This record gives sequence, C-alpha cells and structure tokens, in this order.
Amino acid sequence: MPELPEVETVCRGLQPYITKQQIRCVSVYQPSLRYKVADDLPEVLTGQTIQCITRRAKYIVMQLDKGYLVIHLGMSGRLTWQSLDAPLAKHDHIELQFPGGLLRYNDTRRFGCFLWTADYASHKLFSKLGVEPLTAEFTGLYLYHQAAKKNKVIKSFIMDNAIVVGVGNIYASEALFASKLHPTNPAHILTLAQCNSLVENIKAILAQAIASGGTTLQDFASVDGKLGYFVQELKVYGRVNQECVECSSKIKQLVLNQRNSFYC
Repeated sequence: MPELPEVETVCRGLQPYITKQQIRCVSVYQPSLRYKVADDLPEVLTGQTIQCITRRAKYIVMQLDKGYLVIHLGMSGRLTWQSLDAPLAKHDHIELQFPGGLLRYNDTRRFGCFLWTADYASHKLFSKLGVEPLTAEFTGLYLYHQAAKKNKVIKSFIMDNAIVVGVGNIYASEALFASKLHPTNPAHILTLAQCNSLVENIKAILAQAIASGGTTLQDFASVDGKLGYFVQELKVYGRVNQECVECSSKIKQLVLNQRNSFYC
C-alpha cells in the first residue's frame, strides 16, 4: 500500500502536469471502487481547473474552482500521466483529460477512492485524523501526552491515524528501530526522552523517503513511472533473518494487527 512518502511523491509529480490546467472531460470506466464513484462526477469535474494539489494523510487533495477532488490510492492504485493517444490499459478505471495529456487512475484491487467534496476538511474521511508528522504540531511532548494512557503496543500506537497520520507499516518499523524501541512494548511506558527520539526519527525517515521518491516494494511508481529508491535504505523492514546493520544479530519478524513487523 502506498504510504505517506509515496503519496507525497505522487502529489509533487502531478503538479507540473495538471496545476492550473482545465479538465476537458472525465471518463469513468469502472465506478466500483472502495466507495462507488458518483454518477455525476464527470459533470462536476468537467470544465474545472486544478488550482493546487496537496496531501492530507494518505489522501491526494486537488483544489478546484469549486470544491475538491479527493483521491486515495488504496492498496494498489496508481495515477499516471499519459499522452492523449495512449491506449487504455487493463484496470484503468478513471481518466481525466487535460489539454496536454491524460491522467489515468489504475487500480488492480479497486480499494482506492475518487470523490468530489465541497469542503474536504469537514468530510467524514478527514474529521478524525490526527496531526501531520512533518509539521511543528508533532512533537515529543504531544506524543508523550497521547501515549500516557494507551495500553496498545507502540507500533500500533504510532500507526493510529487519530494520533498521527501517515506513519505506515514500513516507516513505523524503521522509526522504532532507529529509536531502539521494541514494537510490542506498551505505549504508556514511553518516557518523554523516548518520545522525543521517536518523533525525531519519524520525521527524518519520512523526509528521507520522500527525497528518495518513496519505497517501491511491488506496485508503487510515481506519475512518470519512476520507482521509489528508499527500499535501498531500509534497515529492518523486509530483512528477516538478515544481519542487523548495527550488530551481529539477525532481524526478526512478528505479526501485529495482521501486519508484518521487523525488529532487531
């Protein structure tokens, strides 16, 4: 699943192609995504101009003349920029035509979403989201107060979107390793010093991943087809039974909330 760095990479990749560009027409080939694509979406979007592109959690948010187009890539979704005469590919479900090319949404598992809303901040998908990890609001003190009464394990705690958004499975494992914290420790035993370290490492690892274009494990590629190279920097994720980069121990794996977790 594309995580925060991958979504941020897509947002930045889209900007030179569609910012300040008018949507000429919209084609919906498969409306059955995680949420059914509204029947009137082509009518609502056609003729509108993309004013700017931002990200909230793992959502791509495009500000239009009126309202916002909100996109989530789900488990396997991809947005690609193609020429106006590019043939339709298998699993191409939605197409936005601009003067200079086509923006196509391809999603094998169809678990993403593609919707319009008048005010995304008050939409139910956004109303309970926590702070963004790369902002000044996300501090060690904030995390310490949030953890104080939480019995859930640390890994699940930092992946809770009501606490902080976008710290997905890959980056949670990496940040915990960098902070020398075991993923199964209960959140409430975190000290302020440990929270400061964890926040610092989350910010640094996410920033590094964005600079590397995200992490490509299977499906992810940016708008222009480039792969994410942060996979080369992973120290624990996906490295079970390999030697730790900091000691001679073998990386171990366990399953937490149906997700693979890696630690030394």
